[in-house]
Amino acid sequence: QVQLVESGGGLVQAGGSLRLSCVASGHTFSSYAMGWFRQAPGKEREFVAAISRRGGGTIYADSVKGRFTISRDNAKNTVYLQMNSLKPEDTAVYYCAAGGLVGGPWDYWGQGTQVTVSS
Repeated sequence: QVQLVESGGGLVQAGGSLRLSCVASGHTFSSYAMGWFRQAPGKEREFVAAISRRGGGTIYADSVKGRFTISRDNAKNTVYLQMNSLKPEDTAVYYCAAGGLVGGPWDYWGQGTQVTVSS
């Protein structure tokens, strides 16, 4: 069993930056690929970014490429999502997830952290 706790969300103006963190506990963090997803009001949850177990491979949704960066620190059991050049359409609850492969499926989920981007 893996427990995931996100933090770092908040309110930011368009063009600003935020860094989300997700701390994992309960199992060997480096055994899991990690991902970030988001869900806006009235919309389905969508993939944002994922990173392989050792951090050598990353994938991104087209909507965030060049603006968001996913990274991990296995010594700290933490995955990060650096979000730059934020847009109002990035407003959503952001979730981290853990799974066996960078392409999914995703076995464990955090509770989410709210990101609001004002125009």
